[in-house]
Amino acid sequence: MTANNERAEAIRWIQDQMADYGLTMEELEAAGCFDPPSPPPPPPPAVCYRNAAGQSWDGQGDMPDWLQRAVNAGQSKEFYRVG
Repeated sequence: MTANNERAEAIRWIQDQMADYGLTMEELEAAGCFDPPSPPPPPPPAVCYRNAAGQSWDGQGDMPDWLQRAVNAGQSKEFYRVG
């Protein structure tokens, strides 16, 4: 059975159930059947700093060890800035 056929069959089943129980769309809406889905999670923060080994940091929170070691060795943090 194709996805379209399965979908059409599901719609017919729902319509039959609504008719059997005397349900209306308004009653289903009032019961919360059509609440909007919860929003998607926020996207991960953009990478602000990256080294040649591919390690990255978004600039949030504590500076990662790899970047702290580079800064302690005299390298500028801006050297690793992306874009």
